Amino acid sequence: MLEQLITADRQLFLWMNGSDSFFYDHLMMIVTHTSTWIPLALMLIYVFLKNNNLKRFVLFVLAFTILLIITDRVSSGWVKPMVHRFRPSHEPALYGLVDVCGDYRGGLYGFFSSHASNTFGILTFVALLIRNYRLTLTLFVWASLSSYSRIYLGLHYPGDILCGALFGSMAGAFVYSLYAFGCKKLSFPHTYYSDQYTGSGFLKDDVYLLVVTFWLTLLIVFIGAVA
Repeated sequence: MLEQLITADRQLFLWMNGSDSFFYDHLMMIVTHTSTWIPLALMLIYVFLKNNNLKRFVLFVLAFTILLIITDRVSSGWVKPMVHRFRPSHEPALYGLVDVCGDYRGGLYGFFSSHASNTFGILTFVALLIRNYRLTLTLFVWASLSSYSRIYLGLHYPGDILCGALFGSMAGAFVYSLYAFGCKKLSFPHTYYSDQYTGSGFLKDDVYLLVVTFWLTLLIVFIGAVA
C-alpha cells in the first residue's frame, strides 16, 4: 500500500512539476522566496497593532513565534532527518526527469514541506484570529501558491505538501487555542462597536488592507516575472 502511494505521488509530481515557460520559472522562483511576502507580514503587524493594545500585541508576537518554531522545527529539525525521503531534485530514481530552475535543488530531504507547514499554519492562525472570510480566502490563495511553487521547482512531492499543510493547520489551530486562553486569563477582551468590525473585533477596513497588500504584491510579482 505504501509503495502504491509513493508511486502515485511521484506520478502526480511529474505531472505538476515545471514547464517550458521562462515566465513561470521566474514567477515561481519569486513566489517561493519568503522575502517576497515581507510587505504582507508588515501589514499584518500594523493591523494587529492598530486594533489591539500593546499587551495583547506582545501575546500575539509570542504566539506567532511559537507557531513558527513548531511548524518549521518539527519539519526541518525532526521529521526530515528521521524519514530521510529524498527531495525529487535529489531522487536517483527520477534523475533526468525533474525540472529544476537555476540548479536550485534545496536540501537533501523533503518530507514534509516546511513551506507548506509554515504557510498553512499562519493561514489557520490568522483566519481564526481575525475571522473574515475575504482574508481567509486570500491567505488560502497565498499558502496554496507558495506551496505549489515547491512542486513546480522540483523541491517537493505533492505528498510532502499535503502532509505539511495538514500539520501546519493543526499547529495553527493549537497555537490559536493557546493564544485565546492567554487572552482570557489575562482579561484581554475585544470591545465591539458596530458591524464595521469582524467577529473578533478587527476593523474591516484595516483587514481589507491585508487583502489589498497581498494582491498588489502578487501583481508586482507577475510584473517582475515578465521583466
